[in-house]
Amino acid sequence: MGHNKQVIIITGSSRGIGAATAIEAARRGYSVCINYLNDKEKAERVKQEVTSLGVPCLIVRADVSQQNEVVRMFQEVEHHLGPVTALVNNVGILQEKMNLVDMPFSRVEQVLKTNVLSVFACCQEAIKQMAVSKGGKGGAIVNVSSVASRLGSAGEYIDYAASKGAMDTLTIGLSKEVAADHIRVNSVRPGFIHTDIHRDGGEAERVNRLAPILPMQRGGEPEEVANAILWLLSDESSYVTGSFIDLAGGL
Repeated sequence: MGHNKQVIIITGSSRGIGAATAIEAARRGYSVCINYLNDKEKAERVKQEVTSLGVPCLIVRADVSQQNEVVRMFQEVEHHLGPVTALVNNVGILQEKMNLVDMPFSRVEQVLKTNVLSVFACCQEAIKQMAVSKGGKGGAIVNVSSVASRLGSAGEYIDYAASKGAMDTLTIGLSKEVAADHIRVNSVRPGFIHTDIHRDGGEAERVNRLAPILPMQRGGEPEEVANAILWLLSDESSYVTGSFIDLAGGL
């Protein structure tokens, strides 16, 4: 796969880990699809950085929790950039901290729909384009989970943690299911990374507050996560599937 054209879709790539991954992928020569839902301006800014690195780039607005929008996104990418060879399921939402007993049920539904169903829908379309049994050339999928799937996020966002637990199980099962089709499926589990998502949880400065209790005594950078994602997508990890890299500073 090394010399063929690499085409990557990164869901939720207008900010944070997704944006850092788009830029790192461009550095490594991938044609990049930036997906966003709400912030077109930020998506355009990421596109500027990507195209400045000399690779083709496409922005697609799509709600990846909706199957029909996912199907359309994959069709657009195949048409403009070529068949998808790499998928990063990075979209994830987090709501403000509260105990499960107080959580509006609509919130639980939304978090699970966005964080879990999006992965199912995107993996399905990616496999259709990648699987050798369907005429594809193979590929790699990386799911951006969270250290929350191991820790449970009690008193904060159990719904988010549970959504990432579902993602982890899908990673294990799917990796076995598509291995013979030359598709590898792996996951990264970031810990406290300096991104905007903490603002969504109601505490923009959360990483700095918690840094002293982490073994490495600092939060992580989105680029540190992006590097692990790109390694898992690359031929350097050609015998790695169903695997998890924790990027949590020892947490």
